[in-house]
Amino acid sequence: MAGPQQAPHLHLAELTASQFLDIWRHFDADGNGYIEGKELENFFQELESARKGAGVDSKKDNLADKMKEFMHKYDKNADGKIEMAELAQILPTEENFLLCFRQHVGSSSEFMEAWRRYDTDRSGYIEANELKGFLSDLLKKANRPYDEPKLQEYTQTILRMFDMNGDGKLGLSEMSR
Repeated sequence: MAGPQQAPHLHLAELTASQFLDIWRHFDADGNGYIEGKELENFFQELESARKGAGVDSKKDNLADKMKEFMHKYDKNADGKIEMAELAQILPTEENFLLCFRQHVGSSSEFMEAWRRYDTDRSGYIEANELKGFLSDLLKKANRPYDEPKLQEYTQTILRMFDMNGDGKLGLSEMSR
């Protein structure tokens, strides 16, 4: 295996939803839904390297102090890990549609309500066209402008994130992640 892989797209420009997902997957190496432990150290080191490369000078030289300050600022629930929603606040994304998506289905009752509403054919799955309808409604509700290509990108990104068996549709267990 080759040496350490550079994080895709880790620079201080605006990220697309797809680029954001690539970065998430790069750092959440074990796929448990959190950037923690060694993953967090790797993330922080690459972030600092990108910041230096962009000419953003840090005041402190001690990496441990910088990490502590960083976690205090971004680890909103103070669990010592970075969740996807927290990472979306850290990285400059073109649209925070992932946060919007997560906030819309925050509680389990809201999740089940959304599931029943968008599983229009009652197949027990949310197919790509149903997911696209859900995301379209979600973006309208959040007053976020989008066009058809962007909606298609968001749909494909959500499928890439949650469609664990690659069948092109989301089962209840996949979606509940």
